[in-house]
Amino acid sequence: MARSTLTRAEVLDAAVLLVKRHGPAALTMRKLAAELGTAVTSIYWHVGNRESLLDALVERTVEEMGAIRPAGRTPGARILSVARILRRELRERPHLIAMVHERGLTERMFLPAQQALVHEVHAAGLRGARAADAVRVIQFQVIGFLLVERNRERSPAQSPAESDLWDPAAAPRDPALARALARPADPERIFLISVKSLVTALLPEAAATPR
Repeated sequence: MARSTLTRAEVLDAAVLLVKRHGPAALTMRKLAAELGTAVTSIYWHVGNRESLLDALVERTVEEMGAIRPAGRTPGARILSVARILRRELRERPHLIAMVHERGLTERMFLPAQQALVHEVHAAGLRGARAADAVRVIQFQVIGFLLVERNRERSPAQSPAESDLWDPAAAPRDPALARALARPADPERIFLISVKSLVTALLPEAAATPR
């Protein structure tokens, strides 16, 4: 039996879940109607045609990506928090981010994160081109790291694996290094080290050390 009441927000919520699980190609008006237990005509009534629905999902994604609230006692700590939030938000919605990019709204989507970073580099004492460079370096680091991270996740099983290639017995000069490289990489730890290193290099020393 079809639902008697339905809101636009519920339609968009269900559409987001379909895209997150299966990608944009899986989002059809018929599948969405079945997911919501309603008639296809009801979906059209609330969101228009499929292109209008995709536009609405893109707008929602852009808005959600704008909800960045830096945390920390120093500019360096707050920059680190922005980088972590941005990486998390991008990881959680890859299909939706791809849709934003296809519609030419990537720069608009990243604007709130850039604005948050600008505020912090200003607080650290940077101005002009140096401030702009700092903002872009952090942004590119987050995006580049995420691309490498996804590539590693999607890669087929490696043979030999890292654990096979780094035998402590074959590295007598630094067996601790070999043992560390033989263990699986910790992306979160590596990400934090990389961003902290950048922040330390980019900001005045007194403001760069997160507390």
